[in-house]
Amino acid sequence: MPVTIEVKNGEVKAILQGEIDHHNAASMRKNIDESVERLRPKRLKLDFGEVTFMDSSGIGLVMGRYNTMSLIGGDVEINNPSASIEKIFNLSGISKIAKICSDKEE
Repeated sequence: MPVTIEVKNGEVKAILQGEIDHHNAASMRKNIDESVERLRPKRLKLDFGEVTFMDSSGIGLVMGRYNTMSLIGGDVEINNPSASIEKIFNLSGISKIAKICSDKEE
């Protein structure tokens, strides 16, 4: 499974694994959305620590979850991106709508 969901203190943490591309982004979105719809958390943490590759599907995954969380009054936090993935988030503007941090900063 490319996503592991953890729930703690009213937050949903989605631990993403492997590659995020058009082949597997849909199943990741589905798993995350099911948890968000069921639990309606105030914060969704997307943990990229185990992601080995990401194309534009990863940006779409974050943007879609940001839109969903905005509708329910919550926010999105991105955890543990690699340097290259963090650079993509900065260039795409994702870093302006979601806090990016490592586990040490949480």
